[in-house]
Amino acid sequence: MNNHAPRRRPARQQGVALPVMLIVLTIMLLSGAYLLKSSNSSTITATNLAYQSTLNRANDLALMQGSEWLSSTWTGNRATLDLDNAGAGYVATLDTTQTVRSAGFWVGKKTITDSNGLSIEYVIHRLCSRALAYNDPVNQCMQTTANVNTLGTTVALGASLSSTSVQLAGNPQLHYIITARIYGPRGGNVISQLAVLMGV
Repeated sequence: MNNHAPRRRPARQQGVALPVMLIVLTIMLLSGAYLLKSSNSSTITATNLAYQSTLNRANDLALMQGSEWLSSTWTGNRATLDLDNAGAGYVATLDTTQTVRSAGFWVGKKTITDSNGLSIEYVIHRLCSRALAYNDPVNQCMQTTANVNTLGTTVALGASLSSTSVQLAGNPQLHYIITARIYGPRGGNVISQLAVLMGV
């Protein structure tokens, strides 16, 4: 008698683990690529902000030098501020048809170099129409006076009783604008401005 039992074939494997693992690995690979790209973007952004900060600091140096020159000249011999001084980067007028991007705006500029070797240009404009004394009748200058009124004061005879009008008193202050620009070594540029008011 032949006692051979029929041989069973091994069952076919029908698991889903392999496709699931392949999908998970693909997602992890894409996530890793995006994470790397994101960290690179963050590094580039931080580098650009540091670069911008360096350029702004360099411009601040030019603004400070310009304001110190303006203050010392105002104290020493303010009559010289009625005329241009190209050596100091000073222009006694402002042509309102020019913008900071126009070449004419920068006529009379001064160039300085900071401790990092960066070259900065600045120009000081007096906000007047002509290179004359500020109080010359043909000259029009931007002037303001200080507001010395406080709440509870009485209104002087002839003054406005309007609650929205500005009450000005005292000597006028002349307006000056110091503009600095720098072209960075990596192609970036920064333009900064400082308004200075000097009382006459």
